[in-house]
Amino acid sequence: MANKEATVAELTEKFQSSTAVLLTEYRGLTVAQLKSLRVSISEDATYAVVKNTLTKIAANNAGITSFDEELVGPSAIAFVHGDPVAVAKTLRTFTKANPLLVVKGGYFDGNPLTAAEVGKLADLESREVLLAKLAGAFKASLFGAAYLFQAPLSKAVRTIDALREKQESAN
Repeated sequence: MANKEATVAELTEKFQSSTAVLLTEYRGLTVAQLKSLRVSISEDATYAVVKNTLTKIAANNAGITSFDEELVGPSAIAFVHGDPVAVAKTLRTFTKANPLLVVKGGYFDGNPLTAAEVGKLADLESREVLLAKLAGAFKASLFGAAYLFQAPLSKAVRTIDALREKQESAN
């Protein structure tokens, strides 16, 4: 009993400290396949095989009720502490190679996710790519502003130069 309470407390803490949680069913996968999945996402997440009843209690303690219906069969959870997009992409890639792994859903930014929404999350570009695009957009707008401020000045210089040439030709 004390061991179960400790497990619930540990799972509750993982739910609360994770940036995202992705629920999977691993029925039919070998231990070696699960180990390779753990290694592939270890940079951004921890992957744990969980007991459904204890996980329901822990999720409810953390304020997550969206897993109640999905916690059936052999379940494992990816507790994301890094980039959720990278973990979703890795899960999708692993699922293509190992179709027995099923992504059931998830929880991200205070909202439950369906399996389809986890797929959409995997379709997003990585954080680094999005930041690079944002930096490019800022740079383009700064160049546009610099051109806008410089244009009246260069137009004034051309006008003064034209007036000077007109006066010289008149003399």
